[in-house]
Amino acid sequence: MAKMVFFTDNYTDRSTDNGYQFEFHCERCGNGYSSSFQHSVSGFGGKLLQMGGDMLGGQMGSKASELGWDAQWLRGYGERGSTRDKMLAKAVEEVSPQFTQCHRCGQWVCNQICWNGERGMCTTCSPKLAQEVAGMQAAAQVDQLNQKIRAQDWTGGVDYRDEAVGRCAACGNDSGGGKFCRHCGAPQAAAPQATKKFCTNCGNNLADAKFCSECGWPAG
Repeated sequence: MAKMVFFTDNYTDRSTDNGYQFEFHCERCGNGYSSSFQHSVSGFGGKLLQMGGDMLGGQMGSKASELGWDAQWLRGYGERGSTRDKMLAKAVEEVSPQFTQCHRCGQWVCNQICWNGERGMCTTCSPKLAQEVAGMQAAAQVDQLNQKIRAQDWTGGVDYRDEAVGRCAACGNDSGGGKFCRHCGAPQAAAPQATKKFCTNCGNNLADAKFCSECGWPAG
C-alpha cells in the first residue's frame, strides 16, 4: 500500500474521544501544521444516546443508554481503526499544500520557513539571500565590536602592580604572603633571594656594577 503521509515521516495524532486531528511536522525545521478537528459521529452520537437514556429512565432509557455504550465500544475497538485511516487521509489532503518537494534534492519541506519560492528550491539547496546577508552582517558586527573593544584600555582603576598573594599548599586558602599560612599555620616556601656578587680582587659587594667601586677590578 502506498505511503499515506507522503510529505513527512513525522506526524502526531492529536485525536481524542470526541474526534480526530493530526499535526504534521516539517522534516527540515520541525515546525508543525495541524489539520482541522473532525468530530467523531459515532462518539458524539453514542454520548447523546447515553445521556438521553439516563434522562428518560425506565426500560426505554435503559435501552438508549445501552445503545450509547455500544456505540462507544464499537468506536473504541471495532470502528476506530478504519475511521482513523479515513480521517488521516482527509487530514493529509488538507495539510499537504503546506509542503513542497524540492526537485533538486527531493526533500519535502514546509512552504512557510524552508521553501525558497523565488528560486523554486528548498532553502538547503538555495538559501534565502536576504536572510543570509542579514546573518553575515550580524556576524561581522560582532567581530568588529570584538576588535574595537579589545583595542580599548579597560584596565583603568585596576591595581595590577600589587604582587599576587600565593595560596597555601596545605589548605588551599590565601596564605597572606608570610612565612606561615594565616589560616592553618603551615610553613610557606620562602621567596628566592637575589644572588649577591662580590669583587674577586678585594671582596667588595659589586651589586650590578661592571667594575668594582673600591679597586676598579672588572666584575668578570
